[in-house]
Amino acid sequence: MNFDIKKFEWTREPEIYSITDNRIEITTKPFTDLWQRTYYHFRNDNAPLLQMHTDERFFSFTVKTEFESKHRFDQCGIVMYLDSENWLKASIEYENEKFRHLGSVVTNNGYSDWATTEISAEINSMWYRFSRREDDYCIECSEDGITFKQMRICHMCNGGGKISFGVYACSPEDSSFKAVFTNMEITECKWAEHNGQKPD
Repeated sequence: MNFDIKKFEWTREPEIYSITDNRIEITTKPFTDLWQRTYYHFRNDNAPLLQMHTDERFFSFTVKTEFESKHRFDQCGIVMYLDSENWLKASIEYENEKFRHLGSVVTNNGYSDWATTEISAEINSMWYRFSRREDDYCIECSEDGITFKQMRICHMCNGGGKISFGVYACSPEDSSFKAVFTNMEITECKWAEHNGQKPD
């Protein structure tokens, strides 16, 4: 499986965007987001997503993100969106002038979790690597595109067959910013097979 931008399709096409062979620009629209139920007890499902479909069971997708966000909760990153109640995303989310949240959300059967860590508000670029091993997934991040650090491993209840994956950007509050995605590639799975305790 190779990267081909022509294979990517919009789920909720944004009003302002630009796509070339290896560069995607999305200008977010206010009050767009992805979240389901947990803690906040609201459901938002209107963020624009650009994804491709595959039934390949072992691969990695890498992308570099750059952003100009300056408003609370502005975010952009990678996504695997199966339907409104089953998806995952990883991104940097603007919080304030001091820090941002680098985090990931996994949503299974209509409930979202959120795992985060605080990073400097001066960081305005991040690489992500999304890897699949059957119905299990690994999300990694990197500031230089060379050294990747694990953000999380997760299982997707409905993620064992054909999936959709790609990029997204959104502004949950009354804001708008430009997100840029470059250096996209699809490779063999770079998430190595586990070499510790044997399966049950």
